[in-house]
Amino acid sequence: MIRMFWLLAACLLIAESVSANVTLPEFFGNGMVLQRSQPIYVWGWADKGEKVTVQFKEQKQSVKTGNDGKWMVKLKPEAAGGPFVLTVNGKNNVTFDNVMMGDVWICSGQSNMEFHVRDVTKAAEEVQAANYPQIREFTVKRAAAKEPLEHVAAASWYPATPENVGNFSAVSYFFGRELHKELQVPIGLIHTAWGGTQVEAWISRKGFLSSETFRQMMSEPLGIDSITGPNGYPACLFNAMIHPLLPFGIKGAIWYQGEANAGRAYQYRQSFPLMITDWRNQWKQGDFPFYFVQLASFDANNGKVEGNSRNGSTWAELREAQAMTLSLPNTGMAVITDIGERNDIHPRNKQDVGKRLAFNVLKNVYAKPVVPSGPVFKSMDIQGDKAWLSFTDPGTGLMVKDRYGYLKGFEVAGADGQFHYAKASVINGKVVVSSDQVATPVTVRYNWADDAADGNLFNKEGLPAAPFRTDTWKGVTEGKGYQLPAKK
Repeated sequence: MIRMFWLLAACLLIAESVSANVTLPEFFGNGMVLQRSQPIYVWGWADKGEKVTVQFKEQKQSVKTGNDGKWMVKLKPEAAGGPFVLTVNGKNNVTFDNVMMGDVWICSGQSNMEFHVRDVTKAAEEVQAANYPQIREFTVKRAAAKEPLEHVAAASWYPATPENVGNFSAVSYFFGRELHKELQVPIGLIHTAWGGTQVEAWISRKGFLSSETFRQMMSEPLGIDSITGPNGYPACLFNAMIHPLLPFGIKGAIWYQGEANAGRAYQYRQSFPLMITDWRNQWKQGDFPFYFVQLASFDANNGKVEGNSRNGSTWAELREAQAMTLSLPNTGMAVITDIGERNDIHPRNKQDVGKRLAFNVLKNVYAKPVVPSGPVFKSMDIQGDKAWLSFTDPGTGLMVKDRYGYLKGFEVAGADGQFHYAKASVINGKVVVSSDQVATPVTVRYNWADDAADGNLFNKEGLPAAPFRTDTWKGVTEGKGYQLPAKK
């Protein structure tokens, strides 16, 4: 009996010791990057009513945990710099070394965001040249959940050095590298992506309930007992891979996704802006910068049926939905139709993807004197059998990227709706389009295809024009909406 008493006492002592430990979210760790120039939120868990003290640089704050054992402090903004030490003291002490103040970016989406540096064009050279210890990445491990989680799997922050960078997200690394070179501040990259995922998996239940399109879907129990794969439950990736990050301070987000939604491209006009707005509402940091990659060129039907104006193109319609999302404030888009690979949905040139995202951000977020993007269609004027197209261009003028000066990628249609490949040329800063088969043009399309590699309209800075159409005729994805997974 005495032996049992002491055994029970020992168990209680161990339990008390374990429960007393102050803990923080898994992305608080050695080598982390905290967001400069805005309030610094530090939070975690401890015993109910426990006093927790956080000290960082000259700041020191204490707080008592609530009945649920949670605690949070809000430190004043700090300038870029480091390394610093962050300490958290309760019944135990936690110390984080080599902490930097800089800019933190969420890097999310599907497989083209997951795509590693070790797999890019000239990967060996890129890995060897990586000497950027102030660029650091934390990778959120894949997870899905029916309800919002507070934790992600344990992981570490890694600096961009030859030993580590091969495992970095390539788009996030090349984006971060451009920012770091220009800004000379530490860059933190929180990589949270999962290949093949639909945008609906990344929207919270609260976000769905704010939308007339999706509200009914989420207003009743879904009747799904288990999650099968990352698309097995609406909001499941938000719950597991975004919600635990809140309210960690960030500068903004970059996003590369859309392939998995191409079959429902028309609805993406609603779902993608909904996701961006949802994240902003959840983070409570205002309309933070959100920059994304438009889909590359790709033969989505494996040569069986060409996706174009005549047959319909789901990828062109998805690109259009992405471009329409630019109506949201503080957003930008990197156009990459010229650097895709017809037979590979994962083009290996991620260097230019990262650069083009960075050009957008450097100009529009940091006010740097760079050209952020290529020409964008502005207006059309029909004169006889010709269509005169005007463009807004942040560069120094239009350029035809062809050794013979031929402008390609344009189509024209009359009132009959039949598209014909068009002759096009640049005249006095405008593009003039015509076809011998169309006496009176009604609409013009440019690069309207799954594989949109034909287009060769650029600005003189070498950035491609965005695909567009001047009509609003019904596409092949209109009327196709998101369906809940089958009940299990």
